[in-house]
Amino acid sequence: MAASRQIVSFQIAADPPQRLDKALSRDVPDAASLSRSRLARMIPLGEVTVNGAVVTDPRAKVVEGDTIEVSVELPADSHISGEDIPLEVVFEDDDLIVINKPAGMVVHPAPGSPTGTLVNALLHHCGDSLSGVGGEKRPGIVHRIDKDTSGLLVVAKSDKAHHGLAAQFEKHTVVRHYHAICYGAPDANDPRLRGVRGTNFEAGNILKISTQLARHKHDRQRQAVIWHGGRHAVTRSRILKTFGVTPVAALIECWLETGRTHQIRVHMAHVGHALIGDPTYGGKRKLSNKAVSEAAVQAVRDFPRQALHAASLGFVHPVTGENMAFEAALPDDMRALLAVLRGAD
Repeated sequence: MAASRQIVSFQIAADPPQRLDKALSRDVPDAASLSRSRLARMIPLGEVTVNGAVVTDPRAKVVEGDTIEVSVELPADSHISGEDIPLEVVFEDDDLIVINKPAGMVVHPAPGSPTGTLVNALLHHCGDSLSGVGGEKRPGIVHRIDKDTSGLLVVAKSDKAHHGLAAQFEKHTVVRHYHAICYGAPDANDPRLRGVRGTNFEAGNILKISTQLARHKHDRQRQAVIWHGGRHAVTRSRILKTFGVTPVAALIECWLETGRTHQIRVHMAHVGHALIGDPTYGGKRKLSNKAVSEAAVQAVRDFPRQALHAASLGFVHPVTGENMAFEAALPDDMRALLAVLRGAD
């Protein structure tokens, strides 16, 4: 069955850019929620007419007063069903919702996790107020955090919010700070770190890690640090608290200049400070009971997930223009682990 469509009609305003794609981007009504990149894809598909004639060349010339019609595919009902799963809602309005996601919840259904995801919960919670970007009626997932990472996530409810948030993530202007518990302490006084490729220290004992990341050659579920190709990734971290006379573990704050899959986890492992509990990048590391108490050794050994929490999130509201900032306290499991490590001091 053919997809339902609607026609967005408008006229080119005065002093337009000569190229069709640029003129459309400038003059398309805001209510249509059509981004520049989406319009650029639609022109070659024959979904744009100028004065009644289909135009497929983005470089075609337009003039003031030209009548434009854009044929927009309406969102289809999602094949994903809503589920009555409790959500910790930090903020919500007509355009977006901020969630404090618990560890163990997958963001989007996938093979192996078809139900019980954040999207299933959002479909139930949001009802009909869902972003339709991409031709499917679904909540506007513009970024993700790993299943076993807890913390803050923003989701678009309107198409305009979806486009606006996606643009901010693409430009790396969204502020995301994480709290993590790692093995050892990434300290500027450690001469070993000075020799690790891709690392340097900035003022305030801030460790900067800059590498390329790509899928691991032998394990497609993992990411790997590489130096040619891949995607550029930059992580910064600083120490908040160390544990042990010669630090055996540390609570650190990490923030992202880029947002790549597993970025913090693979970067901290690269510099020799893998996150406690990380089954993918932590290897078989453990604490020595000669350095800390047996209780601390056991607590670290038994911690069931990577000790990583998305603690703060900041962005410009894509509709109102207001600066938004949110914080989420550490979850119980990480606070309990810190309590045991403090006792080990």
